Amino acid sequence: MKGKAMQGGGPYTLGQKSLAWSVHALTSSGVIAAFLAILAIHEHEWRLSMIWLLVAFFIDGIDGFFARLFKVKEVLPFFDGKNIDYVIDFATYAIIPAFFLYECGILSDSLRFPAIVSMLMVSAYYYGKSGMVSDDLYFIGFPVLWNLVAFYLYFVFSWSPLVNFTSIIILSILHVIPLKYIYPSRTPRFRALNVTVAIIEVSVIGMIVYLYPQKNSWLSLIAIAAVIYFFAITIISSFFTKEHN
Repeated sequence: MKGKAMQGGGPYTLGQKSLAWSVHALTSSGVIAAFLAILAIHEHEWRLSMIWLLVAFFIDGIDGFFARLFKVKEVLPFFDGKNIDYVIDFATYAIIPAFFLYECGILSDSLRFPAIVSMLMVSAYYYGKSGMVSDDLYFIGFPVLWNLVAFYLYFVFSWSPLVNFTSIIILSILHVIPLKYIYPSRTPRFRALNVTVAIIEVSVIGMIVYLYPQKNSWLSLIAIAAVIYFFAITIISSFFTKEHN
């Protein structure tokens, strides 16, 4: 009887329910980081705005772990944290990075609006499709990670406005091309290596932003190497594995 009760959403102790609600609070706190990023962009505080986007990225990266740890779906079956997650993710991975790129000056006045329109339209399309993640746990099409694109274009590369615009258009197109991009924490193939590289990349990104405007060439090279690694895995997974159709 107890097992059936637990599977049906109760009864649970006040402590268990409090922990479950705290996970939803953690997820929801991402919207505060998002708003602070907007304020920083408005003030043209590029470093601070990226710090807040990274805070939101960190929250998004850890809340799932705690949700599973505290069995949030079982304890609070009537409340869906994924809906909160999707809203905040679209803000911090698409809308706010678009605002960042629109304001930060790395795109020419004539090209920045078309670039932002492209980013936002394909991101909305991406969130609308049902097969965002494949059965073997890959993102299908370049995932909505414009926060990282904004980071690389502004803090790592020193490209011309035209090259920046071209990069955004290419990545927008890749949203709708069904290549397989790893989901570092979930994709089984090379999972340990993928997670390791992802942790290194995020750590390096944090250091680059912390040191800005000072630049460290070694940190930039490591960040670039991580991107090359993930794109190489995309090519291998998309064209040179048995799972590819």
